[in-house]
Amino acid sequence: MPFGFGGSKKMLYDVRQRPQAVYFKDKVFIGFKGGGSAPADGGRESVAPTHAMLLSYDPTNRQFSTPVKFGKTTSDHHDCPVIWADKDEFLHFLYKCHNKPGIHLVAKQPGGMGEADSDWITLPDIAPMVSYPTVFRLHDDRELVYFRTGGHSSSWSYRITSDQGRSWTGPENDVTNLDIYNHPEWSSYQAKILSPDRKTLYVVFTDYDDVKSNDPERLYNPKYDMPVRNDWKYNLSLLKIDLVTHEVRNDNDEVMKTPLDIETVRAKCQIWDTGWRGAGVPPALCLDEHGEPCALHVLSDEDLETHYYYYVRKVDSKWQKTRITASNHQWNSGYLKSDKQGQLHAYVIVGDGYQDKKGINYTHGGGRIEHWLSKDKGNTWSLHRDITPDSAQYPGWSFNNVQPILRPDGSGIDGMLMFYGWLDAKMPEAVAFLLDESGRQQD
Repeated sequence: MPFGFGGSKKMLYDVRQRPQAVYFKDKVFIGFKGGGSAPADGGRESVAPTHAMLLSYDPTNRQFSTPVKFGKTTSDHHDCPVIWADKDEFLHFLYKCHNKPGIHLVAKQPGGMGEADSDWITLPDIAPMVSYPTVFRLHDDRELVYFRTGGHSSSWSYRITSDQGRSWTGPENDVTNLDIYNHPEWSSYQAKILSPDRKTLYVVFTDYDDVKSNDPERLYNPKYDMPVRNDWKYNLSLLKIDLVTHEVRNDNDEVMKTPLDIETVRAKCQIWDTGWRGAGVPPALCLDEHGEPCALHVLSDEDLETHYYYYVRKVDSKWQKTRITASNHQWNSGYLKSDKQGQLHAYVIVGDGYQDKKGINYTHGGGRIEHWLSKDKGNTWSLHRDITPDSAQYPGWSFNNVQPILRPDGSGIDGMLMFYGWLDAKMPEAVAFLLDESGRQQD
Protein backbone atom coordinates (compact mmCIF):
# COMPACT_ATOMS: atom_id res chain seq x y z
CA MET A 1 0.00 0.00 0.00
CA PRO A 2 1.45 3.40 -0.96
CA PHE A 3 1.29 5.90 1.90
CA GLY A 4 3.90 8.62 1.39
CA PHE A 5 4.17 10.75 -1.74
CA GLY A 6 6.41 13.45 -3.15
CA GLY A 7 9.41 11.84 -1.47
CA SER A 8 13.08 12.71 -1.70
CA LYS A 9 15.96 10.33 -2.21
CA LYS A 10 15.99 8.02 0.82
CA MET A 11 12.55 9.21 1.95
CA LEU A 12 12.75 6.00 3.98
CA TYR A 13 16.37 5.64 5.01
CA ASP A 14 18.82 2.76 4.84
CA VAL A 15 20.08 0.79 7.86
CA ARG A 16 22.20 3.66 9.17
CA GLN A 17 19.29 5.22 11.05
CA ARG A 18 16.28 3.64 12.73
CA PRO A 19 13.47 3.32 13.61
CA GLN A 20 11.19 5.09 11.19
CA ALA A 21 8.07 3.22 12.24
CA VAL A 22 6.77 2.23 15.67
CA TYR A 23 3.75 0.04 16.49
CA PHE A 24 2.15 1.77 19.43
CA LYS A 25 -1.38 1.89 20.91
CA ASP A 26 -2.66 -0.47 18.18
CA LYS A 27 -1.44 1.83 15.40
CA VAL A 28 1.70 2.20 13.31
CA PHE A 29 3.32 5.64 13.35
CA ILE A 30 5.64 6.27 10.41
CA GLY A 31 8.11 9.09 9.85
CA PHE A 32 9.35 9.86 6.33
CA LYS A 33 10.50 12.72 4.10
CA GLY A 34 7.89 13.70 1.51
CA GLY A 35 5.36 16.26 0.37
CA GLY A 36 7.56 17.62 -2.40
CA SER A 37 7.00 18.12 -6.10
CA ALA A 38 9.13 18.17 -9.22
CA PRO A 39 10.89 21.47 -9.96
CA ALA A 40 9.01 23.53 -12.53
CA ASP A 41 12.14 23.76 -14.68
CA GLY A 42 12.51 19.98 -14.78
CA GLY A 43 15.73 20.05 -12.76
CA ARG A 44 17.20 17.34 -10.60
CA GLU A 45 14.97 15.70 -8.01
CA SER A 46 17.57 16.40 -5.33
CA VAL A 47 16.73 20.11 -5.42
CA ALA A 48 13.00 19.51 -4.92
CA PRO A 49 12.48 20.37 -1.22
CA THR A 50 10.54 17.97 0.99
CA HIS A 51 9.18 17.94 4.55
CA ALA A 52 9.86 15.70 7.51
CA MET A 53 6.44 14.09 7.90
CA LEU A 54 4.53 11.76 10.21
CA LEU A 55 1.35 9.75 9.79
CA SER A 56 -0.41 6.83 11.45
CA TYR A 57 -1.79 3.58 10.05
CA ASP A 58 -4.64 1.57 11.56
CA PRO A 59 -4.20 -2.16 10.78
CA THR A 60 -7.84 -2.93 11.64
CA ASN A 61 -9.25 -0.89 8.77
CA ARG A 62 -6.02 -0.52 6.74
CA GLN A 63 -6.37 3.26 6.64
CA PHE A 64 -3.70 5.97 6.85
CA SER A 65 -4.15 9.30 8.59
CA THR A 66 -3.47 12.69 7.06
CA PRO A 67 0.27 13.39 7.37
CA VAL A 68 1.61 16.06 9.70
CA LYS A 69 4.42 18.24 8.30
CA PHE A 70 7.26 19.49 10.48
CA GLY A 71 9.46 22.53 9.95
CA LYS A 72 10.56 24.01 6.66
CA THR A 73 11.25 22.02 3.52
CA THR A 74 14.84 20.99 2.84
CA SER A 75 16.64 19.31 -0.04
CA ASP A 76 19.00 17.27 2.20
CA HIS A 77 17.93 13.62 2.23
CA HIS A 78 19.78 13.17 5.55
CA ASP A 79 17.00 15.17 7.23
CA CYS A 80 14.84 12.05 7.17
CA PRO A 81 13.23 11.48 10.62
CA VAL A 82 13.30 8.74 13.23
CA ILE A 83 10.48 8.09 15.71
CA TRP A 84 10.05 6.28 19.04
CA ALA A 85 7.78 6.05 22.09
CA ASP A 86 9.05 6.56 25.64
CA LYS A 87 7.97 4.70 28.79
CA ASP A 88 5.34 7.33 29.57
CA GLU A 89 3.74 6.65 26.16
CA PHE A 90 4.76 9.90 24.50
CA LEU A 91 5.89 9.81 20.88
CA HIS A 92 9.23 11.41 19.96
CA PHE A 93 10.20 12.72 16.53
CA LEU A 94 13.82 13.53 15.62
CA TYR A 95 14.79 14.99 12.25
CA LYS A 96 17.24 17.27 10.42
CA CYS A 97 20.23 15.30 11.74
CA HIS A 98 23.30 15.68 9.56
CA ASN A 99 26.33 17.38 11.08
CA LYS A 100 24.03 19.44 13.28
CA PRO A 101 22.08 18.72 16.48
CA GLY A 102 18.81 18.05 14.74
CA ILE A 103 15.34 18.91 15.99
CA HIS A 104 13.92 16.71 18.75
CA LEU A 105 10.17 16.96 19.38
CA VAL A 106 7.82 15.22 21.79
CA ALA A 107 4.04 15.03 21.47
CA LYS A 108 2.11 17.17 23.95
CA GLN A 109 -0.37 14.39 24.65
CA PRO A 110 0.47 10.72 25.32
CA GLY A 111 -0.62 7.94 23.00
CA GLY A 112 -0.80 9.83 19.73
CA MET A 113 0.61 12.31 17.23
CA GLY A 114 -1.96 15.12 17.25
CA GLU A 115 -3.11 16.82 14.08
CA ALA A 116 -0.45 19.48 13.49
CA ASP A 117 3.14 20.37 14.41
CA SER A 118 1.68 22.71 17.05
CA ASP A 119 0.73 19.57 18.99
CA TRP A 120 4.44 18.95 19.65
CA ILE A 121 7.07 20.69 21.78
CA THR A 122 10.81 21.02 21.23
CA LEU A 123 13.19 19.27 23.61
CA PRO A 124 16.86 20.12 24.32
CA ASP A 125 19.53 19.01 21.87
CA ILE A 126 20.80 15.48 22.31
CA ALA A 127 24.37 16.46 21.36
CA PRO A 128 26.12 19.35 19.57
CA MET A 129 26.12 17.40 16.29
CA VAL A 130 24.17 14.28 15.34
CA SER A 131 24.24 12.19 12.15
CA TYR A 132 22.56 8.84 11.46
CA PRO A 133 20.73 8.44 14.79
CA THR A 134 19.40 5.06 15.89
CA VAL A 135 17.21 4.88 19.00
CA PHE A 136 16.75 2.00 21.45
CA ARG A 137 14.65 1.33 24.58
CA LEU A 138 16.96 -0.11 27.24
CA HIS A 139 16.25 -2.75 29.90
CA ASP A 140 15.39 -0.09 32.50
CA ASP A 141 13.12 1.91 30.13
CA ARG A 142 15.70 4.59 29.44
CA GLU A 143 16.29 5.57 25.81
CA LEU A 144 19.64 5.49 24.00
CA VAL A 145 20.57 7.32 20.81
CA TYR A 146 23.64 6.00 18.95
CA PHE A 147 25.02 8.39 16.31
CA ARG A 148 27.99 9.84 14.46
CA THR A 149 29.21 13.03 16.12
CA GLY A 150 29.98 15.03 12.97
CA GLY A 151 31.27 14.56 9.43
CA HIS A 152 32.42 11.37 7.72
CA SER A 153 35.61 10.86 9.72
CA SER A 154 34.08 11.90 13.04
CA SER A 155 33.71 9.65 16.05
CA TRP A 156 30.66 7.51 16.83
CA SER A 157 29.10 7.69 20.28
CA TYR A 158 25.84 7.48 22.21
CA ARG A 159 23.70 9.35 24.72
CA ILE A 160 21.19 8.02 27.24
CA THR A 161 18.21 9.80 28.75
CA SER A 162 16.55 8.94 32.05
CA ASP A 163 13.93 11.68 31.83
CA GLN A 164 12.39 11.05 28.41
CA GLY A 165 14.66 13.36 26.45
CA ARG A 166 14.91 16.37 28.76
CA SER A 167 18.59 15.66 29.46
CA TRP A 168 21.22 13.30 28.06
CA THR A 169 24.44 11.75 29.38
CA GLY A 170 27.12 9.81 27.55
CA PRO A 171 30.23 7.70 28.05
CA GLU A 172 33.51 9.26 29.13
CA ASN A 173 35.03 8.54 25.70
CA ASP A 174 33.44 8.11 22.29
CA VAL A 175 33.28 4.55 20.99
CA THR A 176 35.28 4.86 17.75
CA ASN A 177 37.33 7.58 16.12
CA LEU A 178 39.13 5.79 13.31
CA ASP A 179 41.13 8.73 12.00
CA ILE A 180 42.99 9.66 15.18
CA TYR A 181 46.72 9.11 15.40
CA ASN A 182 48.28 8.18 12.06
CA HIS A 183 45.29 7.71 9.73
CA PRO A 184 43.57 11.03 8.93
CA GLU A 185 40.17 10.79 7.20
CA TRP A 186 39.60 7.10 7.92
CA SER A 187 35.90 6.58 8.51
CA SER A 188 33.22 3.99 9.17
CA TYR A 189 29.54 3.26 8.66
CA GLN A 190 27.98 1.51 11.61
CA ALA A 191 24.97 -0.74 12.17
CA LYS A 192 23.69 -1.55 15.66
CA ILE A 193 21.32 -3.90 17.50
CA LEU A 194 20.45 -4.56 21.15
CA SER A 195 20.97 -7.87 22.94
CA PRO A 196 17.83 -9.76 24.03
CA ASP A 197 18.13 -8.43 27.60
CA ARG A 198 18.63 -4.90 26.20
CA LYS A 199 21.78 -4.37 28.29
CA THR A 200 24.37 -4.74 25.52
CA LEU A 201 24.61 -2.86 22.24
CA TYR A 202 26.23 -4.75 19.37
CA VAL A 203 27.89 -2.53 16.75
CA VAL A 204 28.99 -3.98 13.40
CA PHE A 205 30.75 -1.67 10.98
CA THR A 206 32.71 -1.22 7.77
CA ASP A 207 35.79 1.00 7.35
CA TYR A 208 37.04 3.19 4.51
CA ASP A 209 39.45 5.97 3.56
CA ASP A 210 37.37 9.11 2.99
CA VAL A 211 40.28 11.03 1.51
CA LYS A 212 38.75 14.24 0.13
CA SER A 213 41.63 14.91 -2.22
CA ASN A 214 40.84 11.69 -4.12
CA ASP A 215 44.53 10.86 -3.98
CA PRO A 216 44.87 7.88 -6.37
CA GLU A 217 47.65 6.35 -4.30
CA ARG A 218 45.50 6.26 -1.17
CA LEU A 219 42.47 5.05 -3.12
CA TYR A 220 44.34 2.31 -4.95
CA ASN A 221 42.54 -1.03 -4.52
CA PRO A 222 44.97 -3.97 -4.95
CA LYS A 223 42.22 -6.49 -5.71
CA TYR A 224 40.92 -4.51 -8.67
CA ASP A 225 44.33 -3.02 -9.50
CA MET A 226 42.98 0.53 -9.80
CA PRO A 227 42.07 3.57 -7.72
CA VAL A 228 38.43 3.47 -6.61
CA ARG A 229 36.06 6.11 -5.27
CA ASN A 230 36.42 7.16 -1.66
CA ASP A 231 33.01 5.74 -0.75
CA TRP A 232 33.92 2.04 -0.99
CA LYS A 233 33.67 0.40 2.47
CA TYR A 234 35.69 -2.63 3.51
CA ASN A 235 35.73 -5.40 6.13
CA LEU A 236 33.40 -5.99 9.08
CA SER A 237 34.27 -5.31 12.72
CA LEU A 238 32.30 -5.99 15.89
CA LEU A 239 32.05 -4.20 19.24
CA LYS A 240 29.97 -4.98 22.32
CA ILE A 241 29.02 -2.03 24.51
CA ASP A 242 27.95 -2.79 28.09
CA LEU A 243 25.24 -0.21 28.72
CA VAL A 244 25.50 -0.62 32.50
CA THR A 245 29.27 -0.21 32.89
CA HIS A 246 29.95 1.48 29.50
CA GLU A 247 32.81 -0.95 28.87
CA VAL A 248 33.50 -1.64 25.20
CA ARG A 249 34.64 -5.16 24.35
CA ASN A 250 35.63 -6.93 21.17
CA ASP A 251 34.33 -10.29 19.97
CA ASN A 252 36.78 -12.08 22.30
CA ASP A 253 35.44 -10.13 25.30
CA GLU A 254 38.63 -8.12 25.68
CA VAL A 255 38.00 -4.65 27.13
CA MET A 256 38.97 -2.02 24.56
CA LYS A 257 40.44 1.40 25.24
CA THR A 258 38.21 4.01 23.60
CA PRO A 259 37.93 5.72 21.26
CA LEU A 260 39.14 2.97 18.95
CA ASP A 261 41.34 3.92 16.00
CA ILE A 262 41.61 2.07 12.70
CA GLU A 263 44.79 0.18 13.65
CA THR A 264 43.24 -1.17 16.86
CA VAL A 265 39.99 -2.03 15.09
CA ARG A 266 41.77 -4.07 12.45
CA ALA A 267 44.04 -5.80 14.96
CA LYS A 268 41.45 -6.52 17.68
CA CYS A 269 37.89 -6.12 16.40
CA GLN A 270 37.74 -7.28 12.79
CA ILE A 271 35.53 -10.31 12.17
CA TRP A 272 35.82 -10.36 8.37
CA ASP A 273 38.73 -9.24 6.25
CA THR A 274 36.93 -8.83 2.92
CA GLY A 275 40.16 -8.78 0.93
CA TRP A 276 39.49 -5.34 -0.60
CA ARG A 277 36.04 -6.36 -1.75
CA GLY A 278 33.80 -3.41 -0.96
CA ALA A 279 30.32 -2.24 -0.07
CA GLY A 280 28.42 1.02 0.12
CA VAL A 281 25.88 0.50 2.88
CA PRO A 282 26.65 -1.25 6.20
CA PRO A 283 24.96 -4.60 6.96
CA ALA A 284 21.45 -5.23 8.22
CA LEU A 285 21.55 -6.98 11.61
CA CYS A 286 19.37 -9.40 13.54
CA LEU A 287 19.76 -11.77 16.48
CA ASP A 288 20.05 -15.51 15.90
CA GLU A 289 18.36 -18.26 17.92
CA HIS A 290 20.99 -17.81 20.65
CA GLY A 291 20.52 -14.04 20.85
CA GLU A 292 23.83 -13.38 19.09
CA PRO A 293 24.24 -10.81 16.31
CA CYS A 294 24.29 -11.89 12.67
CA ALA A 295 24.40 -9.82 9.52
CA LEU A 296 23.12 -9.48 5.95
CA HIS A 297 25.93 -7.83 4.02
CA VAL A 298 26.30 -6.86 0.34
CA LEU A 299 29.81 -7.09 -1.09
CA SER A 300 31.54 -6.68 -4.45
CA ASP A 301 33.05 -9.73 -6.12
CA GLU A 302 35.50 -10.17 -9.01
CA ASP A 303 34.73 -6.70 -10.37
CA LEU A 304 33.11 -3.53 -9.02
CA GLU A 305 29.81 -4.19 -10.79
CA THR A 306 29.24 -7.73 -9.46
CA HIS A 307 27.88 -8.05 -5.94
CA TYR A 308 26.42 -10.72 -3.66
CA TYR A 309 24.52 -10.82 -0.38
CA TYR A 310 26.10 -12.81 2.44
CA TYR A 311 24.71 -14.16 5.66
CA VAL A 312 27.39 -13.64 8.32
CA ARG A 313 27.19 -15.41 11.70
CA LYS A 314 29.37 -16.96 14.37
CA VAL A 315 29.46 -20.77 14.58
CA ASP A 316 31.68 -22.55 17.11
CA SER A 317 33.79 -19.42 17.70
CA LYS A 318 34.36 -18.81 13.98
CA TRP A 319 32.63 -16.30 11.72
CA GLN A 320 31.08 -18.00 8.71
CA LYS A 321 29.74 -16.40 5.54
CA THR A 322 27.17 -17.94 3.22
CA ARG A 323 26.33 -16.43 -0.14
CA ILE A 324 22.59 -15.90 -0.61
CA THR A 325 22.05 -14.31 -4.04
CA ALA A 326 23.28 -11.53 -6.32
CA SER A 327 22.78 -7.83 -5.67
CA ASN A 328 22.70 -5.26 -8.45
CA HIS A 329 24.35 -2.45 -6.44
CA GLN A 330 26.63 -1.83 -3.46
CA TRP A 331 24.12 0.52 -1.81
CA ASN A 332 21.12 -1.81 -1.73
CA SER A 333 19.77 -1.91 1.83
CA GLY A 334 17.78 -4.95 2.96
CA TYR A 335 16.25 -6.45 6.07
CA LEU A 336 17.14 -9.61 8.01
CA LYS A 337 14.97 -11.32 10.61
CA SER A 338 14.73 -14.59 12.54
CA ASP A 339 11.24 -15.90 13.23
CA LYS A 340 9.83 -17.92 16.13
CA GLN A 341 10.32 -21.18 14.21
CA GLY A 342 14.03 -20.50 13.83
CA GLN A 343 13.78 -19.67 10.15
CA LEU A 344 15.80 -16.79 8.72
CA HIS A 345 14.27 -14.27 6.34
CA ALA A 346 16.36 -12.00 4.09
CA TYR A 347 14.61 -9.24 2.16
CA VAL A 348 17.01 -8.16 -0.59
CA ILE A 349 17.14 -5.79 -3.57
CA VAL A 350 17.98 -7.48 -6.86
CA GLY A 351 18.03 -6.67 -10.57
CA ASP A 352 19.14 -7.72 -14.00
CA GLY A 353 22.71 -6.49 -14.22
CA TYR A 354 24.37 -3.61 -12.42
CA GLN A 355 22.14 -0.65 -11.56
CA ASP A 356 23.60 2.22 -13.58
CA LYS A 357 20.50 4.19 -14.53
CA LYS A 358 20.62 7.97 -14.45
CA GLY A 359 18.76 9.91 -11.78
CA ILE A 360 19.47 10.97 -8.23
CA ASN A 361 17.76 8.00 -6.57
CA TYR A 362 19.71 5.48 -8.63
CA THR A 363 23.04 6.61 -7.15
CA HIS A 364 22.16 4.45 -4.13
CA GLY A 365 20.94 1.33 -5.92
CA GLY A 366 17.41 0.06 -6.30
CA GLY A 367 15.64 -2.81 -8.03
CA ARG A 368 13.12 -5.56 -7.31
CA ILE A 369 12.52 -6.92 -3.80
CA GLU A 370 12.94 -10.63 -3.14
CA HIS A 371 12.27 -12.59 0.05
CA TRP A 372 14.81 -15.38 0.65
CA LEU A 373 14.40 -18.06 3.30
CA SER A 374 16.71 -20.38 5.25
CA LYS A 375 15.40 -23.28 7.30
CA ASP A 376 18.80 -24.60 8.39
CA LYS A 377 20.31 -21.70 10.36
CA GLY A 378 21.62 -19.90 7.31
CA ASN A 379 23.61 -22.72 5.72
CA THR A 380 21.41 -22.80 2.61
CA TRP A 381 18.96 -20.27 1.20
CA SER A 382 16.10 -20.44 -1.30
CA LEU A 383 13.98 -17.83 -3.02
CA HIS A 384 10.64 -17.74 -1.20
CA ARG A 385 8.78 -15.07 -3.18
CA ASP A 386 8.94 -11.70 -4.91
CA ILE A 387 7.26 -8.84 -3.04
CA THR A 388 7.89 -6.07 -5.56
CA PRO A 389 4.79 -3.90 -6.14
CA ASP A 390 2.78 -4.81 -9.24
CA SER A 391 4.80 -3.97 -12.36
CA ALA A 392 1.59 -3.20 -14.25
CA GLN A 393 0.88 -0.39 -11.80
CA TYR A 394 4.52 0.62 -11.31
CA PRO A 395 6.25 -0.17 -14.62
CA GLY A 396 9.97 0.50 -14.67
CA TRP A 397 10.12 1.47 -11.00
CA SER A 398 12.96 0.64 -8.61
CA PHE A 399 12.69 0.03 -4.86
CA ASN A 400 15.09 0.10 -1.92
CA ASN A 401 15.62 0.39 1.84
CA VAL A 402 13.45 -2.42 3.19
CA GLN A 403 12.92 -1.99 6.93
CA PRO A 404 10.78 -3.34 9.78
CA ILE A 405 7.97 -1.98 11.90
CA LEU A 406 9.09 -2.06 15.55
CA ARG A 407 7.44 -2.02 18.93
CA PRO A 408 8.72 0.48 21.52
CA ASP A 409 10.99 -2.24 22.96
CA GLY A 410 12.59 -2.80 19.55
CA SER A 411 10.95 -6.13 18.71
CA GLY A 412 9.54 -6.45 15.20
CA ILE A 413 5.95 -6.87 14.06
CA ASP A 414 5.44 -10.09 12.11
CA GLY A 415 3.99 -9.57 8.65
CA MET A 416 4.81 -5.86 8.32
CA LEU A 417 7.61 -4.03 6.58
CA MET A 418 8.09 -0.93 4.45
CA PHE A 419 10.28 0.46 1.65
CA TYR A 420 10.21 3.17 -0.97
CA GLY A 421 10.26 3.35 -4.77
CA TRP A 422 10.67 5.79 -7.64
CA LEU A 423 10.69 6.35 -11.39
CA ASP A 424 13.10 9.22 -11.92
CA ALA A 425 12.67 9.66 -15.61
CA LYS A 426 8.94 10.39 -15.51
CA MET A 427 8.06 11.16 -11.91
CA PRO A 428 10.84 12.52 -9.69
CA GLU A 429 8.81 12.24 -6.51
CA ALA A 430 9.42 8.96 -4.67
CA VAL A 431 6.63 6.94 -3.01
CA ALA A 432 6.73 5.02 0.28
CA PHE A 433 5.01 1.62 0.63
CA LEU A 434 3.79 -0.50 3.54
CA LEU A 435 3.40 -4.27 3.25
CA ASP A 436 0.87 -5.47 5.84
CA GLU A 437 0.31 -9.23 6.06
CA SER A 438 -0.14 -9.20 9.83
CA GLY A 439 -3.72 -10.35 9.54
CA ARG A 440 -2.90 -13.71 7.98
CA GLN A 441 -0.83 -16.73 8.94
CA GLN A 442 2.77 -16.38 7.77
CA ASP A 443 4.44 -19.35 6.08
